[in-house]
Amino acid sequence: MNALARPAHVRQSGAPARAGAVLTVDLDAIAANYRLLSERAGGAQVAGVMKADAYGLGMDRVAPALVRAGCRVFFTAHVEEGIRLRCIVPADSTVYVLHGPPPGTAADFVKHRLIPVLNDPGQVREWSAACARAGRRLPAAVQVDSGMSRMGLSPADLAALGDPHAWLTSFEPVLVMSHLACADEPDQPMNAAQRARFDAIRAGLPPLPASLANSSAIFLGPAFHYDLARPGAALYGINPQPGAANPLRQAVSLDARIVQVRTIEAGTAVGYGARHVAAGTERIATIGIGYADGWLRALSGRSHAFVDGVQVPVAGTVSMDSITLDVTAIPEARLQPGMTVELLGPHQHVDAVAAEAGTIGYEVLTRLGSRFERRYLGSPDSPD
Repeated sequence: MNALARPAHVRQSGAPARAGAVLTVDLDAIAANYRLLSERAGGAQVAGVMKADAYGLGMDRVAPALVRAGCRVFFTAHVEEGIRLRCIVPADSTVYVLHGPPPGTAADFVKHRLIPVLNDPGQVREWSAACARAGRRLPAAVQVDSGMSRMGLSPADLAALGDPHAWLTSFEPVLVMSHLACADEPDQPMNAAQRARFDAIRAGLPPLPASLANSSAIFLGPAFHYDLARPGAALYGINPQPGAANPLRQAVSLDARIVQVRTIEAGTAVGYGARHVAAGTERIATIGIGYADGWLRALSGRSHAFVDGVQVPVAGTVSMDSITLDVTAIPEARLQPGMTVELLGPHQHVDAVAAEAGTIGYEVLTRLGSRFERRYLGSPDSPD
């Protein structure tokens, strides 16, 4: 039996059920997604984005799974994440830090062999000074703003820095990169416009390996692949092409334990704000998960759970530590305390939950909290 499709009442171990919910991460699925993305990226190298603790799934387990799949280049957002990752991945791995060196942190990059992504003239100066102190040219990536106006050297920044053949000699430039604003919209003209701007900027720089593609841009075709692609959410099963069939394997399931089941009569209110009022006799199951665990309060009264594949609606408001479900359609024998219901899994993908909450799968994944019991499927020798 596939563990992500296990019946609601089945537990995978004899350990006491201390946590209110179980988050299961399929490492073999993540590795398979990496290989699929590598195939789609053609000849480009494919990195693994580990920011936000591997999108909330645990970089200490996810990164080794990607290493086993062949990944040797990683990205984090912050230097502290990079330091932690450096202790996990092999010594020959490359670790980039997307936000570059905050003032005063250059020594941390040198000590832990992290490569900063330089985003503005101040970071260029900071890194150049670090190289002067070290007495050698240290590696760095350069990010340019091709139109997203978020991070990266703008045209004005590049003009202020002057001749790139001069300022780039103060350190060892190993990559030039940018980021697309609308890669998940294949027909959006901005994608081609940003690529053209990126190429124009690159033409004024010394020849360097280039990177533009995030998860979704890998599916825009070879013109966007360049030398290195940087998938993040797609590794974890989020659909890189909204509106099209998802080619990736689901990597996450979330099962919440039933705390209590009660029968209520017509007219009885449920939960904060009395947002649900029973239309007739109903059975209400309270499960041990809430917005403190990252299950969005915006899902109040509009989301669902599944019991043995049967959809049951949330009844009322998502609370801090609990959610109430209308389980009237489920036989009483299937609803004992300690049994579990599916919130993410084979019947409900993270993208579907995100749509109900009016957000994106990235937010759903990265909000999942630390109170869950976490289980990891897969091993170095596990087949896909």
